[in-house]
Amino acid sequence: MENTFQIQNLKCGGCAHTIITRLEELQGISNVIVDNDAHSVGFSYTETKELESVKTLLSTLGYPVEGESNPLTKKAKSFVSCAVGRLNN
Repeated sequence: MENTFQIQNLKCGGCAHTIITRLEELQGISNVIVDNDAHSVGFSYTETKELESVKTLLSTLGYPVEGESNPLTKKAKSFVSCAVGRLNN
């Protein structure tokens, strides 16, 4: 099955690299694609319960799904995730 989430705080390729790398580490998640222009992340999954795992991880990285709370702490985390993505890219 496939799904796409609109996410917040997505800025660049560094962000995308971190998101792709970390989501593909999740069991049952594959084919992760990040679209910086659309502020979205698409992926394939095997079970519905994995959708919550994806949402939780995105939020932890600083990229909450559109409509979820986006406090300053999440925005700050996204900058850290972005920097890590740039260094590891």
